[in-house]
Amino acid sequence: MEKQELLNKTVETLSPFETGNIVHFIQNLTMKNAMENPWIIGFFLVLAFYAVIKRSKFVLASLFAAISIMLLVRFTLPADSGNELTLSSTLPFAFGGLAIGGALIYFIFIKTE
Repeated sequence: MEKQELLNKTVETLSPFETGNIVHFIQNLTMKNAMENPWIIGFFLVLAFYAVIKRSKFVLASLFAAISIMLLVRFTLPADSGNELTLSSTLPFAFGGLAIGGALIYFIFIKTE
């Protein structure tokens, strides 16, 4: 009986990680929810720890790009005013994207150790 109870408890514990639940979570994910979700923050922390320990320039650059694009989208594009893009919201997004791209090109291709 203990094996069956353990199996039932395991199935109950892992049921939130079913594919349907994960797809539903990703489809309903907003930028604000993504930046406040402890699972995503934990994943980025583990990835940063790995990148620092292994000294992986590619992983650090990818992590920098992902986090900076998330911050750029959250703080420059409007979320409450519908899907209207104005010049005052598009220009900071464009120049922020250029700055991120320039920083990535510099750290990956130009700067050598």
